[in-house]
Amino acid sequence: MPPKMYQYEKIPKPKSGLYKVVKFLLTYPLRFLCNMKVRGTENEPTTEQGAYLVIANHRTWADPIYLACVLKHGQPHFMAKKELFKIPLLNLLIRALGAYPVNRGGADVGAVKHTIEMLKAGVCVGMFPQGHRYNKVDPRKTPVKTGAAMIALKAGVPVLPVFVKVKNNKHFFLCKKEVVVGKPITIEEMNYNPEAPGEYQRVADYLFERVCELGD
Repeated sequence: MPPKMYQYEKIPKPKSGLYKVVKFLLTYPLRFLCNMKVRGTENEPTTEQGAYLVIANHRTWADPIYLACVLKHGQPHFMAKKELFKIPLLNLLIRALGAYPVNRGGADVGAVKHTIEMLKAGVCVGMFPQGHRYNKVDPRKTPVKTGAAMIALKAGVPVLPVFVKVKNNKHFFLCKKEVVVGKPITIEEMNYNPEAPGEYQRVADYLFERVCELGD
């Protein structure tokens, strides 16, 4: 029996008031405690330039927080596994911060459609193309899923690559880290050919390679 589809609420605001408050309270303490350096923030599109899909390598549960603290203009809304929304207080907090549920056990068509609708409505979204956390591993040696590429192409939005760099690919909370924001990748740069087989995977690999190049 297929899983019951989640009934998504209306498209959220591009940046909520609670998000602004939480970001203000977290950004500077987090940068200090985590010895975080940031480069390339000038590459982030402004609100007036429209929505974008931000993608990054994924090592820790804290990656969405790092990205939120670094990005200045947009509020990246992230998918979160549906089980987290069953925890009462956590459910309220992550909803307020813009997270929305996804069924990680299979293809969640509803979550994909909701993501595309948000991007088309001008709401920024964040995704991790690896699909899972890979700590102590070179990101280039991990598999890349096609979801982010497919969503960017169907929504017709640019992709903002971000790389979270740590020494020897080993992340722990207080380790020194550098977050590098790259230049947006346009739809034209993806050179998508709908007639060619395996195009989503090719574009996905290209986008993630652009992410990894920021860590070189």
